[in-house]
Amino acid sequence: MKDAFGSPQSLLVLGGTSEIALATVRRLMARRARTVWLAGRPGAGLDSAAAGLREEAAAHGAEVAVRTVPFDALAPETHEEVLEKVFAEGDIDLVLLAFGVLGDQQGDEQDPMAAVRVTRTNYTGAVSSGLVCAKALRAQGHGSLVVLSSVAGERARRANFIYGSSKAGLDAFAQGLGDALHGSGVHVLVVRPGFVHTRMTAGRAPAPLATTPSAVAEAIEHGVRRRAPVVWVPSALGPVMSVLRHLPRPLFRRLPG
Repeated sequence: MKDAFGSPQSLLVLGGTSEIALATVRRLMARRARTVWLAGRPGAGLDSAAAGLREEAAAHGAEVAVRTVPFDALAPETHEEVLEKVFAEGDIDLVLLAFGVLGDQQGDEQDPMAAVRVTRTNYTGAVSSGLVCAKALRAQGHGSLVVLSSVAGERARRANFIYGSSKAGLDAFAQGLGDALHGSGVHVLVVRPGFVHTRMTAGRAPAPLATTPSAVAEAIEHGVRRRAPVVWVPSALGPVMSVLRHLPRPLFRRLPG
């Protein structure tokens, strides 16, 4: 259960090597989170992420149980079995759905199966795992499901419409799921960051209002505490996208990619 200050004590991260997710876990560990599940593809990256969290907890004298669990967004047929085993170990206060791929827009336009892989990861995999986690959270009667969407899903741009469309689907799904869970004790938070400086965006020119994993983590923590339905990171993106969303299409096409 969340502590007296509303901070989650048990976390499940889907996408356990995500820099945004790990920044969020570190922030919540500093606020009394004591059980962490990192779900992702087995390998050195996942093991290293778990080891890093254990070392950080030990350095601060905190007893935190950090465990890993095999999870593949592209294998939805396994999601129910894998995730139900995690919830069977005890209640989860916060699930962070943080996996996703950016893809290669130019290349993916020429390779439909590569484009499908992007959408299956970002959308189909999220629908499957999101529904499994929502069912378990509803059964326990409390908890937060935090879904990492993107500003790219607000209006598809020529430069990344494959990725943007997958995030648009994810965003709509998460909002609808939040409505479906209303009154159940379960809170769904949709997080819409702009350009985030991570490994995934390395080598790309940063967009205006670019942010960092730690800033997204801070917004997630505050959003969970307030039980907000949506947060933008940075917050200035909200009014900016409100304008861009209603910009006439001929003008929108002229904007730089």
